[in-house]
Amino acid sequence: MRRKLRVMLAFYEAAPFMKTGGLGDVGGSLPGALKRVGIEARAVLPKFKTIPEEYKAKMKFVTELYVPLGWRNVYCGVWELKWDGTVYYFLDNEYYFLRDRAYGYYDDGERIAFFSKAVCEFLQYLPDFKCDVLHCNDWHTALSPVFLREFYRGIPLYDNIKTVFTVHNLKFQGMMSDYVLGDILGLYGIPAAENQLRATKDAINFMMGGLCYSDILTTVSPTYAEEIKSAYYGENMEGIFRRRADVLYGILNGINLNEYDPATDPALPARYSVKDLSGKAVCKADVQKQFGLAVRPEVPLIAMISRLTEQKGLDLLDAVLEELLDQDIQLVVLGTGDPAYEAELKRIASHRPNMAAAIYFDEALSRRLYAGADILLMPSKFEPCGLSQMIAMHYGTLPIVRMTGGLTDSVVPYNKFTGEGTGFRFMNYNAHELLFTVKEAADICRNRPKDWEKLILQAMNYDVSWEKSAKQYKEIYHKLHPEVTPYTK
Repeated sequence: MRRKLRVMLAFYEAAPFMKTGGLGDVGGSLPGALKRVGIEARAVLPKFKTIPEEYKAKMKFVTELYVPLGWRNVYCGVWELKWDGTVYYFLDNEYYFLRDRAYGYYDDGERIAFFSKAVCEFLQYLPDFKCDVLHCNDWHTALSPVFLREFYRGIPLYDNIKTVFTVHNLKFQGMMSDYVLGDILGLYGIPAAENQLRATKDAINFMMGGLCYSDILTTVSPTYAEEIKSAYYGENMEGIFRRRADVLYGILNGINLNEYDPATDPALPARYSVKDLSGKAVCKADVQKQFGLAVRPEVPLIAMISRLTEQKGLDLLDAVLEELLDQDIQLVVLGTGDPAYEAELKRIASHRPNMAAAIYFDEALSRRLYAGADILLMPSKFEPCGLSQMIAMHYGTLPIVRMTGGLTDSVVPYNKFTGEGTGFRFMNYNAHELLFTVKEAADICRNRPKDWEKLILQAMNYDVSWEKSAKQYKEIYHKLHPEVTPYTK
């Protein structure tokens, strides 16, 4: 039969409704990208208190239902909003979601288990949408494939549903007390579930459920898909990834080019494009003025826009920061994180006139830095995908990255013989490799402006859109439903 496959994507966060990191960017852009390649994609997420009122006011109430959760039957309201051409559903329970934050509560295990079960339950209340594929994302939805298998088998509507589970960040897995298994999940006494969720004698792991029960596993870059089969990157899950390697795929994320576009971005003091780069110099001068740096167009301006944690390479930067600042460069760091790194960056910036440390986060300021900087620093210890390097390239700012995960897959290294490249890469997790790579990039920026402009144009023309990735997801969905002929426009 020829029709569009119907895919429901479950996210705990999706921009612009709620976002704490890269998962929110994917939740806000992947469903629309799938629709553009011929998938009938919709998305579901919690109805958080923190969703801006401008979106809540446009939501339409669909129905109410009760979700069986352990010994409980819990109310769930279903709301609908069409945004950017895509239908988003919001599952409402004020006890669980009418809070000031998305995470960080003593009952997070119960709140997230409720959402995973409610995702399964509400699918039967959509008369115009018979789901073919349920695509779950990270540990917040990892229990949905478990619930589908253990509680909904034998019901024709649910027997049709295949599952895809995507790992965005393996570091966060949802480790919970063994008590949760029976009292909240209702899975105590089911041997398959007990065995496949149990992480230790006294604890269960939500993500293990998604990894073991889903039909297909994906992660957010081809290199990371290989890395997580090793103990160094696998976070104690490497055995599962090796065992299920035949259904594990790495698909690189993209960015929303309508949202991240230096030719239209309202946060910038001047717009620019590959046809006219003059506005980028205006953006650079604006950043230098804002942070009290000398307004010198020829000096390489380096930005680091990041969580200030060891994962992001802060220990490498810390080891060579004074030596780096001895060079004729300027450095601006924007972000929050480990208090020790925050304090050290502020201390060094206080006596170095060519450095500024903004220990907070501001979305509009981050965009001005993407536009105004010459170089983006991203020396991560591990990086499943990373979006900052893609945004930077699209804004004509060349990334310096360590070769790991999606950084390897998305940044073409500078070739001094051919001039090819969209950025700079170094191999080992070593502070002096970082330093030498910065020196190389800064030298080209400072002394070879024509070569640097060529690199800028190559970076801005590099395809960081969702289109290729969406087509790869489409192929995977159709592997699960080969009886449906792929719909093409």
